[in-house]
Amino acid sequence: MKPHAGLLGLCLLLPLPVPAGIAGGQVLEIDAAASQVGFSLQTRWGQVLEGRLPAWRGQVVEMPGGQWQVRMLVDAREVEIVGHPRYTRLTRGESFFHVRRWPDMELQSDPFPPALLREGGDLAGIVGMRGLRRGEVFHVVPASCMRPLLDCPVVVEGEVSRADYGMDRWALALGDTVRFHLSLWAREPATT
Repeated sequence: MKPHAGLLGLCLLLPLPVPAGIAGGQVLEIDAAASQVGFSLQTRWGQVLEGRLPAWRGQVVEMPGGQWQVRMLVDAREVEIVGHPRYTRLTRGESFFHVRRWPDMELQSDPFPPALLREGGDLAGIVGMRGLRRGEVFHVVPASCMRPLLDCPVVVEGEVSRADYGMDRWALALGDTVRFHLSLWAREPATT
């Protein structure tokens, strides 16, 4: 697995907090409307391009033994480079995400202890893009509340190499590093 490099936003392993009182085997839905998933790329001239991944769904699932796992599916067809329609088209094209052939990105964290969401730390998992699956490590920022995900967002950062996922074109214009930033909220679980 690749060592944590510092920051992530697109795709993504997402750590989500587990509220007290969730019974074994429960699933917590990530609130896509309240959450934000973004990324940035840097051109060789120093310009930073901000990207958004607005269409996705995700869950935090309780695993045997009290560990949790984040699972996320992202619709790459909706990727956007903010304020740059031409870059948006290029990002969706064959040289980048190639959304006609691979419309989805997937993220799945390794099982982790719920305390990681409050205390912060590294979160390992698998990122799938363009038919390739790679182990990546993202970083969970320490939470600003006792019930992260419900009372405050869980912030996850990290970076991946474009070349690792076959996105190595435009190397003269764009740097290889994609930096992701996720700010995640979940819906309060229904009580019965």
